[in-house]
Amino acid sequence: MCMRTTVEFEEDTAKALAEVRRETGMGVSEAVNHLVRRGLLVEVECAPFVQRTYSLGLRIDVSNVADAVDLLEGPEAR
Repeated sequence: MCMRTTVEFEEDTAKALAEVRRETGMGVSEAVNHLVRRGLLVEVECAPFVQRTYSLGLRIDVSNVADAVDLLEGPEAR
């Protein structure tokens, strides 16, 4: 599938694109595809998500969501 669109590159991206084109002789579309594919191959390490929880000291019956919201946020939150 080919797609035609207008893209605005930030300065650092435009420099990388120009460098790839200069080094390889690629056209703009070919160089953009090359850089996107290269970026997709990069594995980014990040810490696993950990949900932080806090005890509110409340016991909430969540079988009725509206009642639970009223209890936690007040009836005005509806």
